[in-house]
Amino acid sequence: MKIHDLITSSDELAELCARLAKSDFVTVDTEFMRENTYWPELCLVQIANDKEAAAVDPLADGIDLTPLLDLLTDNEDVLKVFHAGGQDVEIVYNLTGRTPHPIFDTQIAMMAISQSEQIGYSNLVESWLGITIDKGARFTDWSHRPLSERQITYAINDVTHLSEIFPKILARLMKTGRGEWLDQEMEKLADPENYRNDPTMTWRRIKAAGRNAAMLGRLKALAEWRELEAQDKNIPRGRIVRDETLADLASHPPKAQVDLAKTRGLSAGWRDNEIGKRLMATLASAKPLPEEEMPPRISRGVPLGKEGALVSDLLKLLLKIRAREIDVAARLLARSDELEALAAGVRKELRILEGWRYEQFGRDALELVEGKLAFAVVNGKLKMTHVDDLQETVGTAVE
Repeated sequence: MKIHDLITSSDELAELCARLAKSDFVTVDTEFMRENTYWPELCLVQIANDKEAAAVDPLADGIDLTPLLDLLTDNEDVLKVFHAGGQDVEIVYNLTGRTPHPIFDTQIAMMAISQSEQIGYSNLVESWLGITIDKGARFTDWSHRPLSERQITYAINDVTHLSEIFPKILARLMKTGRGEWLDQEMEKLADPENYRNDPTMTWRRIKAAGRNAAMLGRLKALAEWRELEAQDKNIPRGRIVRDETLADLASHPPKAQVDLAKTRGLSAGWRDNEIGKRLMATLASAKPLPEEEMPPRISRGVPLGKEGALVSDLLKLLLKIRAREIDVAARLLARSDELEALAAGVRKELRILEGWRYEQFGRDALELVEGKLAFAVVNGKLKMTHVDDLQETVGTAVE
């Protein structure tokens, strides 16, 4: 494989992208910094196919990233391969308003051919290629220039290794016939809605007890205010105000700005500074949360009761057994909230009762809930068996 020097010019990048655009797939990775900023700062983009690999310097003076971004977001003929690519996709979305498509994530794919829930890149490389990755450059300052040869080599290896591993994973998927299992997961990863930042919705991420409409209205207003302040200053939202402080202010709003100095998590300067004035103005204009925006009365799933909770536990045991039997990650088959809903009697809009998930797990889960399936120990291993079969076995033994 040809490894290029660090690409720092628009012409070099355009020529590389023109060649890569003829590929069946490209592997992609990014290095970025976000510890001190609201928006992640893109510091390096690594890209490869099966013939060549390069690292692109987005911080180089005058470089035009358009050919690269167009390759990732507009070229439907080239599959874009990532490993745990959520943050990489987010960066592309922030730059373009679009996401890479079509897309393939090797971490997600591993869930369909093994019991690995979230295999890390180092473990992926070691398991498929027998190579131990030098992690020394992983936590370096990628924004500092010039980049060292060690940093560039480490970064490019991420995509060269992935370009070797991807065809192997694809072949395994084709052999097992599980490729279609991943279609929905990959489309979800590429869905722009996952990366669209709506300040009016950020309050939902903050833990707050109760369903008081006035309190939640204040929380929504404060969370939106904080988000806009952080965006304007390009600093992490937690450096404006931490979540727990916002929740406290929403629950116990100060009567005057001077009282902000008494709030845990705020400094004395908030009693008379400009940001404190803006916070107080936000509180003053906050309106109760409308009924249609109120969170559900049951924070998780549906009410189960004691018996339902036991059934849910049995379903989770069934999930473990089934995942082991077919060698697939349990989380790909079902989520805990789906099992709880099934145990509580829900039968509609559950993924486990549709498509391949129903065939592989949902049918058995439904039969367990309906009393048609039982557990049995066979040759020292816990297995599922139909109740009718179990009764026949017991009857034969008695005779």
